[in-house]
Amino acid sequence: MISGKSNHASLITYHLSPITYHLSLKRMRLDLFLKASRLILRRSLAQKFCDAGLVKINGLTAKSSREIKPDDKIEIKRHNRLTKVKVLEVPAKKQISRQDADKLYEVISEEILEEETPFELNLSGD
Repeated sequence: MISGKSNHASLITYHLSPITYHLSLKRMRLDLFLKASRLILRRSLAQKFCDAGLVKINGLTAKSSREIKPDDKIEIKRHNRLTKVKVLEVPAKKQISRQDADKLYEVISEEILEEETPFELNLSGD
């Protein structure tokens, strides 16, 4: 049987462990990362890109709530351009300076895609 004192200590450990665990993994929602890194300027726009299937993480279509971590590879399709980046660092907070934003990722490639079927993303929210 666990005494009240030991149980209290385990509760403290339990509450502190997720904080330590979270900080050591450095994860962030995809839509927040795209905004913080300035790959996409607004979070709502990042969510629309994800909902439309225009963003992939490590080759798989990603939802905006997907957590990203260092070394993940993100692909963003805009109009006829495909941008591939590698996540170098996940920021500790949601907003960072413009100068630090480009240090969060490394551009792997940017490709101009041949015109296929025109795809329009309705940005007005209608």
